Formats: sequence, structure tokens, C-alpha cells
Amino acid sequence: MQRIRLRYTKRGRLRFTSHRDFQRAFERALRRSEVPMAYSAGFTPHPKVSYANAAPTGTGSEAEFLEIALTEARDPAVLRELLDASMPVGLDITDAVEARTPGLADRLTASVWEMRLDRVAVEDALAAVEAFLAAGTVEVQRRAKNGMRSFDARAAVVDLKVLDPQPDRSGDAPCAILRLVVRHETPAVRPDDVLSGLRAVADLAPPVPAAVTRLAQGLFDEESGTVTDPLAPDREAAPAVSIPADRAAVATAPDGAVSA
Repeated sequence: MQRIRLRYTKRGRLRFTSHRDFQRAFERALRRSEVPMAYSAGFTPHPKVSYANAAPTGTGSEAEFLEIALTEARDPAVLRELLDASMPVGLDITDAVEARTPGLADRLTASVWEMRLDRVAVEDALAAVEAFLAAGTVEVQRRAKNGMRSFDARAAVVDLKVLDPQPDRSGDAPCAILRLVVRHETPAVRPDDVLSGLRAVADLAPPVPAAVTRLAQGLFDEESGTVTDPLAPDREAAPAVSIPADRAAVATAPDGAVSA
């Protein structure tokens, strides 16, 4: 059995697709691409697909991940192209590697989000972010299955800042763009929870819904403060491709000459 790990996106209007919508589209793409999927046992077998930390409905993402199990080996790059061609535009398969290390889900410990707040002045956003970061705790509420629950939205936030205004937006309506780095903890703190926190500490309430996009997710590097690529360990574990001596000589011969 071969395991392939894929990165995919949710772009444009397709950010409103639910996780179940994506599952249906992806399983159709598997059938169209004739991928030799491994299936679960039991009365209703399902393709062996493992999803990891899917983004909430309504948010865009450049960094969603899943893993599939195959009964026959396939070239990950070719498989990516086939699946991407069978998916709707906006749900794009952007990367594929063979799984050579354990624990993909364990490497998804943090996310980088971008939140675009239309009709919010940069100065107001800066004041709200400063108040949020200065607070010891920021209690917010979210509706759950058992009713409203309260939790701290501050502790999981590693970094929150307002980006410099985009030059091409001069003369347009105000627009503040926030960059958020948040750890994946329990309970999970989502971008809308941070926006609720900004409203709680500074009464920042965007007049239109924020456009939220996940830019990256992976292992949080404490030293650099960055979120690393979770597929990198699989690439690094791939065996080196050796080149036969005769081909190496051709490749290094000067002026296109062929060595005897």
C-alpha cells in the first residue's frame, strides 16, 4: 500500500463549500482519474482518505491537507495533475508527496491567517490589535452543540499585526489587513474568535464580513516564529536519485560534446 499526501486550496467562491462538499468532489475526482484507491472493510466500504484540520466553511485557504492510501504505486506528480484536472477550479490540488514519515496531523500545530477588514481604517485596526495583545485574557463566546461556550481567544495567538496599506488601494474605501498566527489548541481558536476578541477589547466591528484566508499551516518553529511546510519531511526522506556514470558524463561534458 502506498500513501500520498496532498495539499489543496479553497479559493474564490468555493471558499463557501463545506467540508462534506469537498469530500464529494474529491471522491468523484478519484473515480474520474481511475486512482487505485484502498478501501475500508465492512458493509459500506469507503476510500481510505484522511483529512487533517479542515478550514471552516466560508474561509479561503492555500494550505489544506489530506492523505490517501493506494493499492498500487503511482508517481505523486502525475497523480496530482490528474486529480487537479478533475476538480472544480478553486479546489486546486497544488502539491503531492509520497508519505515517508509518520504523523502528518501531528505536524499541523499552527496556522497563518490573513483577515481583510473592508471599511475599517488602519489606525482603528492598529489600536484594536494593540489592546488585544496587551490583554492577559480575552474571553469570547461561540455557539456549540450544547449551547454557548466561553473560552480565552488570547492564549493561542502567537502573533497578530496589521500589514502596511497596499499602495494600489490609495483613494479607495478604508481597508485594514491583519496577519494572524495561531496555535492549534483545545478549544480551537479560529479567526472569527479573534475578531470577536477585537470587538470585546476595542469595540472593533467591521461593517461587512471579513474575508479570511489561511495562508499556511504546519509545525510552529519556536526559534524563528514561522510555520513550516508539513510536507517537507517527506521530501527530505525521499531516496536520492542516482545517475548512471555514462549519463553523468554526458551531462557534464562541455559544449554539448559526448564523452567516449
